[in-house]
Amino acid sequence: LNPKNVLSLWLAVLPLHSQGCDLPALPRSVGFFQDTFSFRGSVNACVDVVLSGVKLLEALGLEPADGRDHAVLSSRQDLSEAFAHFMERGAAAERFFSDAKAFQDIARTASEHPAAQLYVGGNAALIGQKLATNPDLKILLCGPVGPKLHDLLDDNVVVPPESMQERDEFHLILEYQAGEEWGRVRAPAANRFIFSHDLSNGALNMLEVFVSSLDEFQPDLVVLSGLHMMEGQSKEMRHRRLVEAVASISDIPTDIPIHLELASMTDQDFMSNIMHQQVLPLVNSIGLNEQELLFLTQSASGPHASLAAWSGIPDVGMVSDILFWILKEHGKTAERASDLTRIHFHTLAYHILVTVDGHWGNQAAAVAAGARAAGTQACATDTIDTSKVFLKAPLEFVTSHTEAPAKISLNPDEPVVHWHREGISFHFTPVLVCKDPVRTVGLGDAISAEGLFYSEAYPQ
Repeated sequence: LNPKNVLSLWLAVLPLHSQGCDLPALPRSVGFFQDTFSFRGSVNACVDVVLSGVKLLEALGLEPADGRDHAVLSSRQDLSEAFAHFMERGAAAERFFSDAKAFQDIARTASEHPAAQLYVGGNAALIGQKLATNPDLKILLCGPVGPKLHDLLDDNVVVPPESMQERDEFHLILEYQAGEEWGRVRAPAANRFIFSHDLSNGALNMLEVFVSSLDEFQPDLVVLSGLHMMEGQSKEMRHRRLVEAVASISDIPTDIPIHLELASMTDQDFMSNIMHQQVLPLVNSIGLNEQELLFLTQSASGPHASLAAWSGIPDVGMVSDILFWILKEHGKTAERASDLTRIHFHTLAYHILVTVDGHWGNQAAAVAAGARAAGTQACATDTIDTSKVFLKAPLEFVTSHTEAPAKISLNPDEPVVHWHREGISFHFTPVLVCKDPVRTVGLGDAISAEGLFYSEAYPQ
């Protein structure tokens, strides 16, 4: 099994538009409620200031610190400790910075750094921007859109006048490379640490604008994102807005599929509310990475909840157990009032697309498309260059640690592996990991966007 094998076999399951083949499940339009909700497509939008985390911390005059996680950042020292904590693990994370003036000072230093680059930010906006590269799609983006963000957006992205505001919301993206060092910390993998003082997205200010725009826009897909931004609000404000958000989401016509993109969170009670009685039962699909998956099962006492953190590449059997539990206990059944039937899981080495039987099609192409997007975007290439990527996925794994497992060995002739468990289908593919990633931020959004683009939602 090598990158050339995987690439050639992905192309066998991926219809290529350049070869005159029809792309499956091509939606006519996609509605996004940007990052106030971190609802990819619903309330979550900002400008990302991307630069080296080590260079920014040095520019701020900070010395290397011992790693320590903080649910909320309130000082430069908190930033230094949290960055070291996640850099040491090679893990992505996102935190709210509570001190507005201190954040503005840090943001000014970051934006003036000669290595800083500005990009479209926010999960929903990033998914919309990725889908907008297809000329046949129109994207409606509702979120706090300032003048700089508006300039960065693709022409296919429509922004309602009510979403425009005088000032942009800025998120700082501190990247690091595999093997990069800061003091005693050495990063095992390339990744990024994100922080902001973003009150507009955190209050879901554009959610109602988004829902009210749907009648005129008539989307074929709604993407929501930005729930994690609410952790910067008080518990009272968070509870009130979540209740109002649930009411607004409930107004979306049931024949329009809804995808929710999750992101890094720290409040287990908040996540439990999202799962049990709030948002999760109202959406058809979710996208998440290994950190968010583990936090989700810890918040709801699910399988492997006692695991404090992943050690290296997440165990496929454990990941599979948690994904199965989410759909079995919180997904759609004849007896349960839930619409959830699809989960797109992505980690550095592999992806898994999990679906309830009878609701989705074209899964092999969808999971392969997401993995292909990870390689091309990280390496900043239009196509996979096999000299710039490598395989990191396990060549053998078991499919469960809680049920009688199947043992699977990856076959060079079949890079998308399928297995089945009690009415739920799993599609697994290794990722062609970029050796020297140019950019890590937004990879999860690009993966989810491509997976959705190739997915077929069956009418119910």
